[in-house]
Order: sequence, then C-alpha cells, then structure tokens
Amino acid sequence: MPTAPADGSFGGFVEAARREGRLVVQPRMGMSSPSAMRSGLLATRDARACTVGTLTVDSYTRVGALQAARQALADGVGLNGYPLVTHPRTTTRAVLDGVEGPRFPVQVRHGSACPQDIMRALVAAGLHATEGGPVSYCLPYSRTPLREAVTNWAHACDLLLHARDGGVEPHLETFGGCMMGQLCPPSLLVALSVLEGLFFAQHGVRSVSLSYAQQTHPQQDEEALRALDRLARTLIPDVERHLVLYAYMGVFPRTPEGARGLLEDAARLAVRTGAARLIVKTTAEAHRIPTVEENVQALEAADRAAADEAATARPATPAPDTGIHAEASALVGAVLDLSPDLTVALPRAFQRGYLDVPYCLHPDNAQRSRGSIDAEGRLRWAAIGSMPLGGLVEITDAPRMTSGDLLRSLAHVEQRYDRPVLDRSPTPPAVIAGSGIPPHPTKDGERLASHS
Repeated sequence: MPTAPADGSFGGFVEAARREGRLVVQPRMGMSSPSAMRSGLLATRDARACTVGTLTVDSYTRVGALQAARQALADGVGLNGYPLVTHPRTTTRAVLDGVEGPRFPVQVRHGSACPQDIMRALVAAGLHATEGGPVSYCLPYSRTPLREAVTNWAHACDLLLHARDGGVEPHLETFGGCMMGQLCPPSLLVALSVLEGLFFAQHGVRSVSLSYAQQTHPQQDEEALRALDRLARTLIPDVERHLVLYAYMGVFPRTPEGARGLLEDAARLAVRTGAARLIVKTTAEAHRIPTVEENVQALEAADRAAADEAATARPATPAPDTGIHAEASALVGAVLDLSPDLTVALPRAFQRGYLDVPYCLHPDNAQRSRGSIDAEGRLRWAAIGSMPLGGLVEITDAPRMTSGDLLRSLAHVEQRYDRPVLDRSPTPPAVIAGSGIPPHPTKDGERLASHS
C-alpha cells in the first residue's frame, strides 16, 4: 500500500502509488444494503492489490427519482446501487467508518446529468471524489438537454469544492473517454476527456483524472492514451491529474479465460502507457453483475498482470502515429474557438456538429458520424458529419453498415478473446455459437443501471 498523502485526498493517494510504481486498481461496486456495501468496501481494501474503493449509486438516484428510491427501501426491494441521497447521512458515515481514509479513499460513481443532490450527499458524508461530466453523463444516459446538463455540472463542481472545508482536495474524474463504451474512434474519446477535464478546471477543481476506455486494438489504444496525456499536459497544466483506463466496456468475453485475458491486457496497457489507475471487469461480466468475491479476484489478477508488465522493463516503443493526436487537437481547438468558456462552447459544438458521437441517439447529438472496425481491428471513422476532421481522416466509400455488420462489430473483441478458447474446447458452449452475441444484455448493455 502506498504512503498515505498528507491531506488524505484521492488524487494524492493515486500519485503516491504512481511514485512507488504501483497501478491502482478499482472495482465497479454498489449495493443498496449498508451492511453489504460496507462488506464490499472492506473486501476491496483487503484485496492483495493496490486498491481504492467504489460506492456506485443506484439508478433511481441517478435520474432524481428519489421517491422511488425511498419506496424501494421501505418495501425491502434491492436496488442496483447504493442510494446515497436516500440513506441518512449517519448511515453512510457508519458504512465508511474505519474503512475509508487516507490509505483507502472511496470514489462515488453515478451516471447523472443532474448530480447536485449526489454532490451534496457525498460531501455531507465526508467523501471527496467522484466522476462524470456534462457531456458523458448526459448524452448516453438521459434525455436531459445538453445546455441544462452543462449548467447542472457547473453547479455540481461548486458543490464538490465544499469538500475543501474538511481540509481535503476534492477529485473529479472525466467519463468522456468512455462515451458509448464501444465503436467510437479514439480521437473523439480523447477530445471529450480533455474537454471535460478542462471544464472541471475552469470551475475550480484542482485534482482531475482523465478517462479512456480500452477499445479494439492495443497499439491504437497506446497511441490514444499518449495523445490524451500530451493534450492534458498542454491544456490543463496547472492541476493535479492522472490517466484512468477502463477495461473494455463493450460485449465482454463469455469464457473465464477470455475475460481474464482481456482484463490482463488492460492492466498491461495501463502500465505501458503510464495510466495510474485501472477500472477492472470480472469473468462474470457477460452473464450477470459480479459478486464481491469475483471483483476481488479481478482486482488481484489485474495487479499481478501489472506487476508482471512492470517487471519486464522493456524499452518503451511508441505506437505508430496514425493521427489520433492531430484529430483530437482539431476537435478540441474547434470547440474552444467557439468560446473559451466551455459552459457556452460545449452545447454550441454539439449544435453545430463539431462534436458528434457515433450511434448516440440523444436529441442534441447530430447523429451523422459513424465508426467502424477495419481489417486490422482498428476503430476508424466511416463518416464524420460536420466534425472538423477534413484532411485528417480518410473516408472510404465502404457500403453502409447494416444491423448485422453492427452486431458483428460489437462482438469483435468478445470473439477475439473467446474464439481461441473455444477452438481448444471439445464442446464449445452453445451460447457462443454463431455471431457471438449473448442472448441477453450484458452488464454494459444495461448502461444506466450498472456501467460504473
């Protein structure tokens, strides 16, 4: 466990771990029962890994349906996360007492375009780290108008800063690098992560992390993470910051061996690129919400893979430059040209189509861009709409993607990790046969309920 930061801050803990050569690993975890939530945090803390805790908020709370959350608790109905706003402050403090602290900070994860009540509740409970963003927690998860979400998040930043009253520097993580989880070319993920980090900094947050989700091609992901770090150093130089990598957020391998291999590759990618924190996934992701034990196993597997990668000490070989930095720079520059104030610039950029998330159906998204996977497994732009990428992106005259093409693309990573396992098995599981698409939604197919 790294040396605890003097102020007990989340960002300080991660920075201390980085100085000591440790990758911080973190689960997605949230239970409505206070005793179960406390047990999950204790198990995370005691895992044989360098960990931080997660308190994931339930879906009712995320969308502001607080009466429904209260009724569920009154009726004894289990929720898919911890109802932070509904449980009394004393209850949450009892959950955290003796668990959360300088050596084990806890982050609140939610998914809300209207997070003010969540911010008030987490600060009142003595917490000081959370995540999200005005774009990334609006477009995929709600019908809230983007202008309203941007205003909400500006207010939410102000509320989070009250954590400083307790002598701790609050921390905010962008979710912009994880938009839609899949089939979004890396340059847009990088640009959105940087823009949300800059938005936080403009609203007084001095400790941020910038997210990126593992995609379909390891070398492309390396290039993207290095581009993200380079842009952040240039545009957000005066804040404490680190990169956080998410293990793949699309259709996950259904075999334990495939799922474990994908997670271990994420841990190795984080080490190679200097990401300081990894959000893990488990071998149960394709089937159901994982147990605490399965989360602990994933944390420990990721920690072992990270240590193994660090121990090899191979000379760093930069990934080939395929233009991700140039594309992301063009996107960020176009947004900032609209206004230096991102409260104004972000809604205007989406209105003009300068930012356009593939396959995102929110009314404020232009829906003219498309991503696809090429023969090498890299994510490419198939259509750029009005995004300022002309001259940087080569668009081929490929046939329009059909629903079958889309399903095959969504299964690309799952098949790449499961197929070798199935080819070695004398009796492949029937659920993997054919297209590889699971017969029911995966945890990431139920994004509102359980993405975090």
